[in-house]
Amino acid sequence: MSLTFSLDPALTPELRDGVLQLWTDVSNAGGSVGFVPPVTTEAVRPELVKHLVAMAEGRTRLLVGHDEDGRIAAAAFLTHNTHRLMRHWLWLYTVMVHPRHQGKGYGRDLLAAAEGAARGIDGIEAIRLTCRGGLGLERFYGSCGYKEVGRVPGAIRVAPGDDRDDVIMLLPLG
Repeated sequence: MSLTFSLDPALTPELRDGVLQLWTDVSNAGGSVGFVPPVTTEAVRPELVKHLVAMAEGRTRLLVGHDEDGRIAAAAFLTHNTHRLMRHWLWLYTVMVHPRHQGKGYGRDLLAAAEGAARGIDGIEAIRLTCRGGLGLERFYGSCGYKEVGRVPGAIRVAPGDDRDDVIMLLPLG
């Protein structure tokens, strides 16, 4: 089975709630998406609202993957740069695959769909993302064509005494 991806889907209450639940579930499974478990939907909601506002302003685009049952199984946000000297690349934020779908190749499918979406945006030449070190994410992104272009040691404090590197990855589209 594969996911069905849509870029900029209609923002319905079901979509909003589905992305919120996905983000919460991924966080509680230990996913590196801005939170440390345990987390509630109420803790995640303000971050989602920030993304929704950016979408309404045309600065961010949402990519969603639905499973065969029509449930949200994956999502990522593509965010344009506002700096006039950096408009030729975009950010990929909050890359998520639901824990029930881990190990099925959906992460690779999501990244391929994000690459396809970015290629369809006029003037975009690369995708940039950051990931938390210590989880093997840089190896995963590397296997999908991203290259590590920077690392800030200990920049992410997961817990007292548990600092992780902030790893900067880039996928040139040329």
